[in-house]
Amino acid sequence: MNGNLREPGQHAARPPLIRELLLVVGLFLVYKLGRQLANGHTAEAFHNADRVWSFERAVHLPGEGVVQDALLSSDTLVHIANTYYASVHFPATIALLVFLYLRRPRHYLWTRRVLAALTAAALVLHLTFPLAPPRLLAATHLVDTAQVYGPSVYAAKPATDTMANQFAAMPSLHFGWALMVAIGLVAATRSRWRLLWLLHPLFTLVVIVGTANHYWLDTIVATLLLGAALAVIRLPRAVDATGFWRHLFPVPAPSTAPHPVESRRTPTPWTPAPAAFRTPPDALTAADVLAATPTHIPAEVIATPGAPSTPTAGLATGAAR
Repeated sequence: MNGNLREPGQHAARPPLIRELLLVVGLFLVYKLGRQLANGHTAEAFHNADRVWSFERAVHLPGEGVVQDALLSSDTLVHIANTYYASVHFPATIALLVFLYLRRPRHYLWTRRVLAALTAAALVLHLTFPLAPPRLLAATHLVDTAQVYGPSVYAAKPATDTMANQFAAMPSLHFGWALMVAIGLVAATRSRWRLLWLLHPLFTLVVIVGTANHYWLDTIVATLLLGAALAVIRLPRAVDATGFWRHLFPVPAPSTAPHPVESRRTPTPWTPAPAAFRTPPDALTAADVLAATPTHIPAEVIATPGAPSTPTAGLATGAAR
């Protein structure tokens, strides 16, 4: 898996390993037990299969046989599809959880909760709406490719199958889990190629329909249930969701602005603004001008025609004012 990871959440607290192992194993055992409780409703399962098949034709969904015909064009291709169905479902999901637990704890918690919610909702439908897969419904005229070409994970007769409930086709957890694996990896990695993980649910869709293990409607219902789980169980705030995921469920980015620190200093008292003009230090002030007493005042000597040449006034002395 891609190790090019996002920085946010890298140092998040990792839940205790033993607790998580017990929790995941316990949830899986509860699910398997619930599926077994839904076994045995053969008549109801085939009745529901007829209804689903008729509904798909009524809404003009493409026939599952179109995909199967493409697989049956090559024995190797159909064998690969059967192998993919039998061997990728559980290992891919477990690998995702291990990867996220070790490298992205916050993404792990989110993914584990979403998978648990999706599986619980699927179990409710398995109990309330038993459904025979299209490979068992004669009206579909489809081939049970696992029994014909191998490998197969189911017994030849559903009534004798003690390992799996073959009447739990609705919804398809094969597709639901595969889609969550892709979404989890797209949200947790930052590689420019991360959208290629969506090929996993696409291949799974082709495989489960082409091998006649599921109807189109099974995958549609699984997608709706997963969407509801994702809408309720949001990506943790500390995780940076980018790519196509942020457009579906945006997560507010943590603020990088420093928090304001309360100041307890004594406020500076108000002082008036300085005057626009100041008297230079060496200039006379108004008081200096008023206190000065002139000792002499120069007088202008004006010569009058015909008057004696002696000046009429020289220096006039007197007190100021």
